[in-house]
Amino acid sequence: MPTPAHDDDPISRLFLEGRTFSHWQDRPVADELLQRLYRLMSLGPTSANSSPARIVFIASAAEKTRLLPALDEGNRAKTLAAPVTAVIGYDLEFARELPTLFPHEPGAAGWFDDAEHARTTAFRNGSLQGGYFILAARAVGLDCGPMSGFDAAAVDALYFKGTSVRSNFLCNLGHGDRGRLHPRHPRLPFERACRIV
Repeated sequence: MPTPAHDDDPISRLFLEGRTFSHWQDRPVADELLQRLYRLMSLGPTSANSSPARIVFIASAAEKTRLLPALDEGNRAKTLAAPVTAVIGYDLEFARELPTLFPHEPGAAGWFDDAEHARTTAFRNGSLQGGYFILAARAVGLDCGPMSGFDAAAVDALYFKGTSVRSNFLCNLGHGDRGRLHPRHPRLPFERACRIV
């Protein structure tokens, strides 16, 4: 299949033509592409290079079947049809990795001894990495269908049981069916969303 011309323009690929997909082409996603996606995502900045995001890529039919009961009804068919569903989580104990990730500050892990501070840092920076995840996926030629609408406790029990990781959101991945997209919804203009002071 030829590559659309807009794929050569990163602004078009990442933003102007990038959309949220609910319908998917029957095309597989190679493991190597998911690894490349992660490597790109991991380069985005986080507080103290904390990198709290943890991801489970669900690619098998058996795992999709296990995930299904945890999803809201409206998310089930599109998740079954997507080649891959990523569970983007965040690690509440991310500070354990700081000796590796932030080695020039040997005491950095202690900055997050307070559990609430660690939680807000993990959630904020894990969400930031979730945004990088979507852009990285688009950059490597995949389409995304990020989703809320799931039972987080059930997903955590499936994929993060016994760990300090909590689920944030889900994202279907693959090659979207562009012919079934609806028109893009409006966005707020600069004047309604921003101020320069």
